Amino acid sequence: MTDRALRLGTRRSKLAMAQSGHVAEAVRQVTGRPVELVEITTYGDTSREQLAQIGGTGVFVVALREALLRGDVDFAVHSLKDLPTTPHPGLTLAAVPLREDPRDVLVARDGLTFAELPDGARVGTGSPRRMSQLNAYARSHGMRIQTVPIRGNIDTRVGYVHNGELDAVVLAAAGLNRIGRASEVTDFLAVDMVLPAPGQGALAVECAASDADLAAALAELDDSFTRVAVTAERSLLAALEAGCSAPVGALADLLADGQIANEMRLRGVVGNPDGSALVQLSTTGPVPETEDQALALGRELAAEMLAKGAAGLMGERAL
Repeated sequence: MTDRALRLGTRRSKLAMAQSGHVAEAVRQVTGRPVELVEITTYGDTSREQLAQIGGTGVFVVALREALLRGDVDFAVHSLKDLPTTPHPGLTLAAVPLREDPRDVLVARDGLTFAELPDGARVGTGSPRRMSQLNAYARSHGMRIQTVPIRGNIDTRVGYVHNGELDAVVLAAAGLNRIGRASEVTDFLAVDMVLPAPGQGALAVECAASDADLAAALAELDDSFTRVAVTAERSLLAALEAGCSAPVGALADLLADGQIANEMRLRGVVGNPDGSALVQLSTTGPVPETEDQALALGRELAAEMLAKGAAGLMGERAL
């Protein structure tokens, strides 16, 4: 590698710039080279349609990947939950850094928690996965809410609460943490209540597969447990043949015996939009030592979920 500045491709949003900035600083420390952020507009940023209508999978990453393949940038940073599960020819997932908090959170008026929301509360989210699980939880706890589809950046979404249009919105904890707005959270939603999207809270650092020196340098940022955990989650998503806009939640976490983590639990959920039917299962096994073992864990749980009728709850599936 030369001493010229490395070009990091990133979406233009405040959140994308913040998380790319964190990665850029880590890469500077590892390589000793300056890193320049190159802002790229993606289709997902310009479309006004709901993500479920425009396909979800890949709408935030295609332009970044094209820039990588053209050589316009040296590497790119994605939110891992936006990344299609099928590897892209010519590119390599060089690093999956340590994961942020994977949970979903509530930002509600008057500091309300989810349990304190008024009858018929309007709760905004752009995610079919969140809608399904929120409706299921409300139904099982005798609550009545109305989930409202929304789009936009964090400012736009939280603005719906501040202007009184919505009682609350649901966002990813990781995003608010990364832009320094965690203080606005009024309730952290337990994963037993709302299972996050596969890969939520994690970042993906991609570069050209042909650039072995850069890939090796970026690999210094990799967190081994985060990688096997998100690999298992994304394997489940792929085996369900569901895109990243499908109502699928998944989370892999460690189970500790005293101070030693010796098992990994993978949980998955699929539900219909109104939350009247869910398939929710989990499996536990040794902490995977390889990505192949993590892939197998995800496929096994997906097979069990499909056997329980998961496919019928997802509607039209998309690879």
